[in-house]
Amino acid sequence: MAEEFNTDGMLDIYLFENEQLLEQLQDIVLEQKDADSFDEESINEIFRTMHTIKGSSGIMMFDDITAVSHKLEDVFYYLRESHPQNVPHLELVEHVLEVADFISGEMEKIKNGESADGDSKGIIAELDKFLDKIQNGGGGKKAEEIPQNVHKEPTQFYIAPVATSASHFFKIYITFFPDTDMVNVHAYKVVYALKEIAEDLLYSPEDIISDESAAETILNEGFRILLQAQNTEEEIRNIIGVGYDIKHVSVYECKAEEFLQGFDFGDQEDTPIIDLISSVEEIEAKTKPAQGEVKEPEKPAKPQIAPGDFVIKSKEPGKHKKLAKDKKGEKSTFISVNVSKMDQLMDLIGELVISESVVLQNPDLKVPGLNLANFNKAAAQMSKISTDLQNVIMSMRMVPLTNTFQKMNRIVFDVSRKLGKDIEFEMIGETTEVDKNIIEHISDPLMHLVRNAVDHGIETQKEREKSGKTDKGKVVLAAKNESGKVWITVEDNGKGLDREKILAKAKKQGLLDEGKPESAYSDKEIYQFITYPGFSTNEQVTEYSGRGVGMDVVVQNIQSIGGSLEIDSTPGYGSIMSLKIPLTLAIIDGIVLETGESSFVLETGAIKSFIRVNEDMMIHEPNGEEYIMIREECLPVIRLGEWYGLHDYQTSVENGMMLILEVDNEKICLFVDKLVGQQEIVVKPIPSYVKKVKGLSGCTQLGDGSIALILDPVGLIE
Repeated sequence: MAEEFNTDGMLDIYLFENEQLLEQLQDIVLEQKDADSFDEESINEIFRTMHTIKGSSGIMMFDDITAVSHKLEDVFYYLRESHPQNVPHLELVEHVLEVADFISGEMEKIKNGESADGDSKGIIAELDKFLDKIQNGGGGKKAEEIPQNVHKEPTQFYIAPVATSASHFFKIYITFFPDTDMVNVHAYKVVYALKEIAEDLLYSPEDIISDESAAETILNEGFRILLQAQNTEEEIRNIIGVGYDIKHVSVYECKAEEFLQGFDFGDQEDTPIIDLISSVEEIEAKTKPAQGEVKEPEKPAKPQIAPGDFVIKSKEPGKHKKLAKDKKGEKSTFISVNVSKMDQLMDLIGELVISESVVLQNPDLKVPGLNLANFNKAAAQMSKISTDLQNVIMSMRMVPLTNTFQKMNRIVFDVSRKLGKDIEFEMIGETTEVDKNIIEHISDPLMHLVRNAVDHGIETQKEREKSGKTDKGKVVLAAKNESGKVWITVEDNGKGLDREKILAKAKKQGLLDEGKPESAYSDKEIYQFITYPGFSTNEQVTEYSGRGVGMDVVVQNIQSIGGSLEIDSTPGYGSIMSLKIPLTLAIIDGIVLETGESSFVLETGAIKSFIRVNEDMMIHEPNGEEYIMIREECLPVIRLGEWYGLHDYQTSVENGMMLILEVDNEKICLFVDKLVGQQEIVVKPIPSYVKKVKGLSGCTQLGDGSIALILDPVGLIE
């Protein structure tokens, strides 16, 4: 029975659950990487994680994942049972992370439809050496005194009973949470885990894989197991475990005679009945004698029924089961949804926003004499509902930065170990939520910035001691929300950036402006040179830096989502790299502008102010550049009509509108013909067949059906 079932429907849940387990595993390991050893709770948790991955991988017949997870489980089984002393902690951390990387790589292949063909022999050999080292050098019990954690290949799940004097008999009753998906698979995992210790194993319902009705039966009636094994009740509970799927586990030891009764737990007349219909108060009332009623003498107690020998009284149709647990608060429930469905839902809400604009700005509504009082009320209600719907869907797409930050923690650990640097990593604000698409765009830039901080920024221990630094090297990754943007900073306490060295390199590569003296460059302007393609001050090429690639990619990726990078540094004390990125890419608040016969949109957050200007405020340079004095600031002016070569646009600044845009403390004035209004803008990408134009980031559809181009302030300022 066990070998013939189809695993296709189980693959998604296998990948989802094991990804969650590996993330938790990495969190535990990285959290305690700087400790002397893993605490007892962490050892048990890692052991359980490996045991679960081993079991589910065995079911799915991924042999290499099963083998490597079983070998790491052996290591932690020994640590848990024997408590050896002087275990090389950092070496153990590296082994755990190596196993996690191997399993993650294999699962990535499976996701992509490839075969999980990785070779686990090398990792297993290293784990064998490590296990041998701690067994021979540990201060706990000798290795031979610890029972081996033996893994048996599944053959069949009914194991012939071979009872000995050490055998125990158990009746196990498991209930699952009502919202558990594919509950029969979870029941199968329990059976798979128990079969390793079982001398005899029976379960009901029996056909839990191929019979589709088994899942409903298990949810309604529970999952019953008869187990004969040479283990204690506590050991069995630990093997089964209680997670997000299993609600309750009852394990009762019984006699051999009761075990042989099977799932017919005795005569119903002598079996206690659990009343699931009456309320707790009604049940209590039945046990109390009525007023004036003489309580009958108690009858001699019947022989005690073994726990588990019960039947459940059926619930009549239409009646609600009332139990004491109903008084408790409801449990939060979660459901996993395919990301493509979320993207489709986001596209639909975008179309709804556009359709709403089309309805509310319909030219037919501008006919004189129309009474639109009722229409306006209905339109206001529709706008409120669509806004609430948009907010809910946007919140569904928002995910915390925790996983991304943890990946950076891993990078710091790996790179610092290879470079021989002692570096502490700190995360601040990792629960800050960002749109999922934004996270996909910032993962690589963050990786480059963190690697640069470890490689370029933090000195070696000898260099730090030579410069009088007594503290450890430290990298701080922080995130916060501010003014509709997310700020992510990577800060290190290293040597900082060398202004003169960067300036000399920039001069050598011809990056300096002609006629502008070197002293006229601010520190921030000079630091920006490191983001240019091919620019690197590292004289020695390493595995992580020195080729002049990386920082330009960071800037390109960040700018592609409307973000920016700001660099600040204090020589001798460290550097701060700050990313400013939008919360979401899908729907933004924008100002609709017109120049000539064309419509444009600017994100509201980029506009500092609107002003009317006079011709005498303008400054015209001989080379054609224009500036304007506003509040004692001289700002460059861009005429949008000239910038894109449009026709029939306003040439007189007194007949148009000037917008002051600010990005990264840099300001420009943008001259347009007129402002149309403010509205929610659904961002659409510019079609691939249109050549990329500087200053444009996308397009959108307006309420009248026309297309407007979305302006990119960063592209205009540069």
